[in-house]
Amino acid sequence: MPGQPEAQRRESQRYVEGDQVKGGRRRQRPRADQADQIGVPDDEERHQLAGLSVHSGRQVRVLVSGALTRRTYSVWHYDPAGAVELCVLDHGGAGPGARWGRDVGVGEQVRLGRPEGSFTLRPETAHHVFVGEETVSVAFGAMLAALPKGARISGCVETRTPADRLPLEHADALDWLTRGGTSLPDATRRLAPAPGGITYVAGEARTVQQVRQVLVRELGWDRRAVLTKPFWAPGKKGLE
Repeated sequence: MPGQPEAQRRESQRYVEGDQVKGGRRRQRPRADQADQIGVPDDEERHQLAGLSVHSGRQVRVLVSGALTRRTYSVWHYDPAGAVELCVLDHGGAGPGARWGRDVGVGEQVRLGRPEGSFTLRPETAHHVFVGEETVSVAFGAMLAALPKGARISGCVETRTPADRLPLEHADALDWLTRGGTSLPDATRRLAPAPGGITYVAGEARTVQQVRQVLVRELGWDRRAVLTKPFWAPGKKGLE
């Protein structure tokens, strides 16, 4: 990770064991599209992952192939005692990240960098609005789980099918969309959240821009209160 201090660039190692999530166990969820959650079990490795600064919504870069090929994944859950849980979206592709997510097995060593990123929860805000699709569901899950008691929540989340929805906390406060129906920009217009909080918008790059325009130009949001993160774009590499 160029531009970061040596301590920030140092990588950690972890191993996958067992068949549940926490404490080094692994499980598979039904399609979303097949979210595999992987924990960090080895006591000898926990010290390398203990005490990290992991704000809700941050990501880690994982070595998925060879010595240089990395992919970025949002942290689903972090245990300060030294466990990182990732939730990897299997989109059916043939790229190195997709292959790693499907093929990584129990007992295999996984190398990852320290958590990074600015698309994170702003806990001091009274109203939190979440807009995105499957690729940001993991980050939203971490943010929703970390919200302070009494926080006001709203938003729109799109998935390919209802079976692709992750079990997010406060899920009943969100409008759930099925792809091919109401678009995320139109759903944002319909929701019409009043300015005064923070909106987290992420997913496909063009859709992120369209939702941002709805919020800023049509609904009167301050652009500084709209946090955006383009995770992907059709036919493009290099996005997260």
